[in-house]
Amino acid sequence: MSNRIVIKKIEPEAYRIMYMFDSYLSKSNLTPIQRELIKIRTAQVNGCAYCIYIHTKEARIIGETETRIYALNAWKEGPFFSDEERAILALTEEVTLIQNGVSDETYNLAAQYFDERTLAQIIMAIIAINAYTRIAISTRMRPMGD
Repeated sequence: MSNRIVIKKIEPEAYRIMYMFDSYLSKSNLTPIQRELIKIRTAQVNGCAYCIYIHTKEARIIGETETRIYALNAWKEGPFFSDEERAILALTEEVTLIQNGVSDETYNLAAQYFDERTLAQIIMAIIAINAYTRIAISTRMRPMGD
């Protein structure tokens, strides 16, 4: 495996801006659990081992259960997620896989549960973690393990 750049070291200003974006999102209407579900599911869809490791660890710290973390990859099939979380997860998948677009059905479902400001915050949270997963994947960031 070849060595790759460490963007955080080479472009610290870019990382500072991303950190500020993340800091803004931490003050959004989304709960910490909702934010971590977005991050984990995006990392799963994008195949980002680093982000899966980091965000499942963070989710556990804030009280997310092992059962829900394990079931997240199959959230449509299980009884573990609320209707609001299902709307967030559906939107997360469609924004992450944007080449397929975001269907009216998924958008309208999310709009049933969230006001416009919160819906905007959800979309921005999805965009933020997609940026992080793309950095991690393109630079081959690896989880360190416990």
